[in-house]
Amino acid sequence: MSDLLVIGEALVDVVSTGAGREAHPGGSPLNVAVGLARLGASVTLATCIGTDEFGRILSGHLARSGVVVTQGSVDPSIRTSSATASIRSDGSAQYDFDITWDISAPRISSFRGLHTGSIGALLAPGGDIVAACFESAGPEILRSFDPNIRPSVLGPREQVLPSVERIARASTVVKLSDEDAEWLHPGLNAAEVTAHYARLGAALVVVTQGGAGSVLRLGAATAFVPAQTTKVADTIGAGDSYMAGLLFFLTTTVGSGTLLGGAMTLPDAVQAAAFAAACAAVTVSRPGADLPRLDEVAPASSIRSESENP
Repeated sequence: MSDLLVIGEALVDVVSTGAGREAHPGGSPLNVAVGLARLGASVTLATCIGTDEFGRILSGHLARSGVVVTQGSVDPSIRTSSATASIRSDGSAQYDFDITWDISAPRISSFRGLHTGSIGALLAPGGDIVAACFESAGPEILRSFDPNIRPSVLGPREQVLPSVERIARASTVVKLSDEDAEWLHPGLNAAEVTAHYARLGAALVVVTQGGAGSVLRLGAATAFVPAQTTKVADTIGAGDSYMAGLLFFLTTTVGSGTLLGGAMTLPDAVQAAAFAAACAAVTVSRPGADLPRLDEVAPASSIRSESENP
């Protein structure tokens, strides 16, 4: 098995700034799939897009980045989802969504890695299908989850948290932003949040804190990984770039079997998080969710040489 499967929404970000409005491909799972493909992974995306103008933007973007979509992901009968992102003065984004999410269950047995997150993981009716895919995945499949909470779409915390924890219980890797952690678990600090998801069953848990770095937990061990300093254009796609970098490093340099088999060390996890932070730093340094290729993050030879001995 050599491929990774990402399940989740693909949508068009309509970015509104002082200079006007522009349409860009977006959606957290789409961004992760594109990020993985640009780094060199073989990626398939199970999603739900139309053949309208926005759908054509997304299909072209995926094809140019080398992402394959599952049969049925493109449906002429639906309207492609969108999100309007208003950029604040500090470069952060506020989103308003127009989205419908439904999907047929993809076949997952031929993949060695499975990822989901955000709206596609949690919005009914498609979210229930995603959760069922995670629960039915065999122990040889690495499963990663980034809640990437959008409260305006998903509803109140008491309704969302059980769905988050359902997928987390079936996940090998859980990555949350500090905003996700605070919204889902008010009163807990980052280390306490990582401990909570470790108790649910995740082997590796990461809480990202933007420019303040990230906190990770591997079993009972924890570590802090600093962010890379860079000039920020905006933060669109930063968390998705981090997730793509983390998953790429875990499935290549470390080797998914190492994590699944319980043999991954804390230094391995720290290296994976540092690579993920380097990916995010490239993304925030330029406008929009423009995720990096491998030669923009680190010398390709260093990644490949390490991946020969996972």
